[in-house]
Amino acid sequence: MARRMMAAEGIDRDEARRRIASTVAARRLGRPEEFGDACAFLCSAQAGYISGQNLQLDGGSYRGVL
Repeated sequence: MARRMMAAEGIDRDEARRRIASTVAARRLGRPEEFGDACAFLCSAQAGYISGQNLQLDGGSYRGVL
């Protein structure tokens, strides 16, 4: 996504990432460890009773069903 934006708008990587982050409700991009932590939890014994769920790891950007 950033590469397409860079090519289309003639901007650098940092500016492309800043623009993308500005569209996320949390106003930042997710960090790899946040995704890893969620995965580790779902694979752990503490999540043993969880089934059939969708976990939104999107910084709060999904606004729900309209």
